[in-house]
Amino acid sequence: MRPPLDVDRFLARADDARTRFATAEPYPHVVFDDFLDADAAGAIRDEFDRTRGDWIAYHHVNEWKRGFNRLAGMGPTTQATIAALHSPGFLAALERLSGIEPLLADPDLDGGGLHETLAGGYLNVHADFLSHTTRPTWSRQLNLLLYLNDGWTEAHRGWLELWDAGVRRCAQRIEPVFNRCVVFRTSPTSFHGVPAGVAGPPRRSLALYYFRDEGRACALRPTRYVPLPGDRLPKRALMRADGWALHVYSWLKRHAGVRDGVASRLLRRL
Repeated sequence: MRPPLDVDRFLARADDARTRFATAEPYPHVVFDDFLDADAAGAIRDEFDRTRGDWIAYHHVNEWKRGFNRLAGMGPTTQATIAALHSPGFLAALERLSGIEPLLADPDLDGGGLHETLAGGYLNVHADFLSHTTRPTWSRQLNLLLYLNDGWTEAHRGWLELWDAGVRRCAQRIEPVFNRCVVFRTSPTSFHGVPAGVAGPPRRSLALYYFRDEGRACALRPTRYVPLPGDRLPKRALMRADGWALHVYSWLKRHAGVRDGVASRLLRRL
């Protein structure tokens, strides 16, 4: 099988996209179509249904989807692709693209890995957690999202929405079409989500996050969900309460060793 990604070719694409990344609105980001070798992208898509093990249920007020981050349970092409996207050559390309260095790949896939949102699922607009939950000196710097959806149409919704720093308007709406990759800067105001929800077949993606070791403990900064203009008071109150629960869980995860599987089983029961 050919390598899932030509790293040298991507380095050239990253170099060409540096200015677009830095000047993009509402915050630094770039979209790469035809990201992986087409056969590799198709194999990852097909391996979704053969993933072995318990999925993590992200089922609460602010999101309704599921995820899988246990590398050993993933298919061979998925594993090979993650290895390529964690390789020194690819990290160097991301550093060239973003100007951030040195970058670290996350071997734990904390919050990342395979994501799937079924019809009716959604992800409220948020800014991502800013420090690794269990590696406290690591600050989060970049998100990489690879979409694996054939035949996606406007009718299926499921767009990735990028919102401005004041959460007043959606500045970009990106369709999650097959073999499209989005890379964006993680910051306290990189607000994004899938608030329109999914109305079609399962929306599938591979999510990888990249970090930098600050050499000191970083403050625990869990995911921050934000209401949108027009959201009513009851929804805002539920979102706030859910955010507090997430903060408690993140604290327990860092300081008491609680793992995602525990919370997932609880959420499935609830």
